[in-house]
Amino acid sequence: MSFSFRGNNTVREAIHSVFLYHAIRAGMGLGIVNAGQLAIYEDLPTELRDAVEAVVLNSAPGATERLLEVAERYRGDGASRQAVTDTAWRELPVAGRLRHALVNGVDAHIVEDTEAARLEAERPLHVIEGALMDGMNVVGDLFGEGKMFLPQVVKSARVMKKAVAHLIPFIEAESDGKRQSNGKIVLATVKGDVHDIGKNIVGVVLQCNNFEVIDLGVMVPAQDILDTARREGADLIGLSGLITPSLDEMVHVASEMQRLGFDQPLLIGGATTSPAHTSVKIDPGYAGPVVYVKDASRAVGVSQRLVGDARDAYIDEIKSECQRRRDSHAGNRRKAPALTIEAARSRAPALDWAGYSPPKPVVRGLQTVTDLEAATLVDFIDWMPFFNAWEFHG
Repeated sequence: MSFSFRGNNTVREAIHSVFLYHAIRAGMGLGIVNAGQLAIYEDLPTELRDAVEAVVLNSAPGATERLLEVAERYRGDGASRQAVTDTAWRELPVAGRLRHALVNGVDAHIVEDTEAARLEAERPLHVIEGALMDGMNVVGDLFGEGKMFLPQVVKSARVMKKAVAHLIPFIEAESDGKRQSNGKIVLATVKGDVHDIGKNIVGVVLQCNNFEVIDLGVMVPAQDILDTARREGADLIGLSGLITPSLDEMVHVASEMQRLGFDQPLLIGGATTSPAHTSVKIDPGYAGPVVYVKDASRAVGVSQRLVGDARDAYIDEIKSECQRRRDSHAGNRRKAPALTIEAARSRAPALDWAGYSPPKPVVRGLQTVTDLEAATLVDFIDWMPFFNAWEFHG
């Protein structure tokens, strides 16, 4: 679709971003993209985005002409326009610069801006808890709305990691070389699954918030997860998975935690997981709290509440919510037993085709050769190519 604008990269990238955004909302499950040339849907100029959407969705008369008109203002590869934009965002307050860097995955000035934020803040940790987490929350919201895509989130996480790396020495110096831990968590992608991007982002974000993260990697058996958690004295255990079989493996890990007497909170995350599955399939098999974590930006708040002073009240809230979801799920299930195939067939409607008279069409079409009236056989043969899909009688 965008190839007709070759040479105008700004418009092409806008078309790709809009198309991908709407395709995902319409149910597309797989797309091949160049993450380095994928504009963020939310950041597209309004006039360009509207013009592109009108073409992609075929939603307005004259959409093509309108896009051609708008595209003229973005002619070229967008280099000059991008340079203006880069200069403009550098004029923002430091919090705005950090947000822009995180959302757009730009690390060129991140150390400089992080240092500026540190000098303004009362404590180095406040930069993480404030401007940096605010930026990551924007990333999480845009990702959740389908306006940012996973490759872009990975770039944002790398920028975040670089900013935190600059702050860590100052945080350690404040505490005489020792960082005060908010808790220890064991993270793993469960056995049978090799997908770890989401897990890695969660690990980075938790580390940024003073959690000790023990990342066991991918394809990790339940026994290894639980042995590590017990040996390290973990406060939390986090399980990740992308493919459907991972759901059953998470249920297995929870049942093993119950059998072996664990009581640590269990965090569940990944593309195929859901609040319903967590509440209906995992929570009933484990006496401890089981929490569904929607995305990385929410992992920090959940984890902090699970190790904080109000931990018990939060756990009661989690258990109550899981029970509510189970009750709702049970209420939606079919109450009547399924019929046998014989009983179902016995209920088939008895149709009297023998007494059926088809309705007469309003417009009578050609039915027999005699309908050609005065046509001779030669004339009829001349007509045959036009009626070769018909069957003639008479």
